Amino acid sequence: MDDRELLTVVMGIVGKENCLDDCAEVPCGDQVMVVTTDMLHRTTDFVEGMSTWQIGWMSAAVTLSDIASMGAEPKYLLMAVGLDAWPDLAGIMKGAQDCCTMFGAAIIGGDIDRHGELTIVTTGLGLVDKSSIVRRTGAQPGDLVCVTGIPGQAQAYLDGYLQFKKALFEPQPRVKEGLLLARGGVSAMMDDSDGVALSLFDLLSVNECGFSLDSTKLPVPSGIPADQARELALYGGGDYELIFTLPPHRHPVDSVAYSVIGTATWEKTVLIDGSPVEKRGYQHRWE
Repeated sequence: MDDRELLTVVMGIVGKENCLDDCAEVPCGDQVMVVTTDMLHRTTDFVEGMSTWQIGWMSAAVTLSDIASMGAEPKYLLMAVGLDAWPDLAGIMKGAQDCCTMFGAAIIGGDIDRHGELTIVTTGLGLVDKSSIVRRTGAQPGDLVCVTGIPGQAQAYLDGYLQFKKALFEPQPRVKEGLLLARGGVSAMMDDSDGVALSLFDLLSVNECGFSLDSTKLPVPSGIPADQARELALYGGGDYELIFTLPPHRHPVDSVAYSVIGTATWEKTVLIDGSPVEKRGYQHRWE
């Protein structure tokens, strides 16, 4: 059992329409407030060697990334910190504060308690004009499939390529890029934190189209054997780039660096170089 399978349980209770995107939506005048929550744990998310500052930074960054994926501007963050060691709190809060400051948000509240394992829950709120909000739905056959940055670098660190440490320890939410892409007319978007392949399957599940990738166009981590680099770029998790679809007449989007890696197709499947892509990436699993 994995987290995506369990999501069907939630959908059966609260409705599928409330489980489709990276953020929930709340009407707010001429704008939409987007709201999202993430939970991170020492054993599953915080890698050995991370400083408390980096733990705080990551905790904020992953939530700001969800807001960016909706084309929204981050505004506020709440943090609930379950501490197994109280001296960690100052570093965690400073890291989260620095991340929020860099990307235009403010920490406005939260909770602190004692916990057997360091656990941090972050809730983020952002704002976007109704006309600019981007959802996972909206991709159309013929759209370009695109990604910012170089996917696979975070997993490359875990596989022993230590030059990619910062990619994993200090992820950079693509807030500016998300705003520009939303204004530039992207049709669907999400972040690729669970890997490019799994993200495309997530988009597949909510759109009436499939996706065909060209491996020669997929940006890959440098300094790694070609086959392994492609594997990392396709299936590695822990990156916080944006993966999106874009009508061809909207390409290129000014002031945003991204790669066109494929196209949306009529066939409801995910392919690379004409062959099926495995449905795998970063997932939480239960026996």
